[in-house]
Amino acid sequence: MNRVRPYLLAIGLLLALAGAIGGYQYLRFAKLAAMDFSPPPVTVDVAAATTEERVSSLSSVGSLKAVRGVNLTAETSGQITSISFDSGQRVEAGQVLLVLNDEVEQAARKRQLATLELASVIFKRDQRLIGQKSISQSQFDTTRADLARAQAELSETEARIRNKRIHAPFGGTVGIRHVDLGDYVEPGDLIASLQDGAELDVDFTLPARFVPQLHPGQPVGIQVDAFPGKTFAAALQAIDSAVDAGTRNILLRARLQQHEGLLPGMFATIRLDLGQKETVVVVPESALTYSLQGDTVYVLEDASGGGLTANARIVKPGDTVEGRIAILSGLKAGERVVTSGQNKLFRGVKVLTGTAP
Repeated sequence: MNRVRPYLLAIGLLLALAGAIGGYQYLRFAKLAAMDFSPPPVTVDVAAATTEERVSSLSSVGSLKAVRGVNLTAETSGQITSISFDSGQRVEAGQVLLVLNDEVEQAARKRQLATLELASVIFKRDQRLIGQKSISQSQFDTTRADLARAQAELSETEARIRNKRIHAPFGGTVGIRHVDLGDYVEPGDLIASLQDGAELDVDFTLPARFVPQLHPGQPVGIQVDAFPGKTFAAALQAIDSAVDAGTRNILLRARLQQHEGLLPGMFATIRLDLGQKETVVVVPESALTYSLQGDTVYVLEDASGGGLTANARIVKPGDTVEGRIAILSGLKAGERVVTSGQNKLFRGVKVLTGTAP
């Protein structure tokens, strides 16, 4: 009996120790279960969607072009013997820019001048003799034909000589020169671009359904990346006479009324005013997020269990004016949207309004 008693005591101590450990673990896990492991609220900036009265407009894109602009090319082949312009130089209308080798044509011209001179002398003599009836009419007709043929051959050679010279068709600025002295050029080879920047046009397209609302003289606003935030005034100049059967768009042309600093070929964003006022919902431009699913804004809504959450909503954006973008559908006036901190948002997250860090 005395031998059993120490074993019972040890077993009792082990049971007591196991109970204490189990109780400790139970209390620990109970505390963990009672803790809130949900992510903390995200602080974002918000703004309320408001309404604004705007003049209805249509947007498009296009490229600037000079009213007078050409690519200078050769009409005939030959070696360049003279260049009288530099890249970026201002030239006048009719100025000779480039001369091709015309030695053969010049030699032919001298020969034809001599032939013409002789034909003229013979014609004058035979004209006098036919009046005296000293020669036959057939001989005089031959002499007259020889004179006409000599004149035609000289005119043809002089035309070839003119083709060996490239003249500026109008005054303007020459672009980068693509040829050098001694180069051999073929018909159609690019020599340089000549642009008259005094007047600029912009060509763009709009869906054909808007044709009834278009007319020459409508105000057009032009924006280019080179002058961010600045709008250049233009006016609708012409409407094409046919709709493109492939795209169902109509080609339009507007002429800029101010174009200081602009160059032909610049990419332009175009806004054509239709002259009709409409009330639109607007939000700060920073509220709009672009994604593969579409243009999105995060709208503040009540969260389950209290507080606020931000849910993504696909909207249809319109034009941007002074940092405020029109929302054509998907958002109502008075709803609050997130304007910064969108990259920290996810489904079900709770938000706090304030200054986003």
